[in-house]
Amino acid sequence: MQNEAVQLEQYENDLVSVVMPVYNAETFLRQAIDSVLAQTYQNIELIIIDDCSEDNSAAIIADYTHHHECIKYHRQPRNMGVGAARNLAMQLACGRYVAFLDADDVWKSEKTTKQLSVMHKHNAPLSYTAIEMIDVNGDLLKRKRSIKETVDYRFLLRNTIMATSSVIVDRHKVGDFQMPLRRSGQDYATWLMLLRNGAVAVGVDEALVQYRVHSGSLSSRKFQSVKQVWEIQTKNEGIGRIAAAWNTAFFGFNALKKYLF
Repeated sequence: MQNEAVQLEQYENDLVSVVMPVYNAETFLRQAIDSVLAQTYQNIELIIIDDCSEDNSAAIIADYTHHHECIKYHRQPRNMGVGAARNLAMQLACGRYVAFLDADDVWKSEKTTKQLSVMHKHNAPLSYTAIEMIDVNGDLLKRKRSIKETVDYRFLLRNTIMATSSVIVDRHKVGDFQMPLRRSGQDYATWLMLLRNGAVAVGVDEALVQYRVHSGSLSSRKFQSVKQVWEIQTKNEGIGRIAAAWNTAFFGFNALKKYLF
């Protein structure tokens, strides 16, 4: 507790902007928002972009914005996809740091504090954490799998290791950025873009995120869309078709190990 208090005091002036896209998320939305508000690191703003939800999400968010000034809300004029929602949130963000949280996932209370501590220690431009998988009822499906202490561009070409809801990016180091506007895979394309020029991401080998697996999540269809990895590498990164094919094969194998075993 003493070390945590020192970390809070040392970094308390650095605002963290949490980016949360929402689409028909009423079932899990309160849990996600509450996990942000419960962070031991308190200098946080939460930016929620409603991508034209048709359920009760807007009413739930309105209840929170009435009681919490740190929450900003914007509703898209039409459904534009999660990438566009995240990009708008980043445009509205005021923080040095940008953190990502999907509306069906949950943070542990120490997540932000521990990541900022590691990022300052290693002078790192971005960080990520281990995750544990839960089902729609919040019951544990898979316990933490150990992650690497650092990840570079070459490693990321063949591995799915950076869960979006675990990532924090330092915009003082990488500059303002936007996600490529893809219907899916824009997060993976973004991490490659940020690491392309030699930057290294640091990992916190603790399950500080609960990642929810359910039929409605984009990531639940990961194995049906491994081809998007090849598309991102060839189109976004300019990697040759043969090399990208080899990378994609390794990526698919490593994803299979991660999600099924």
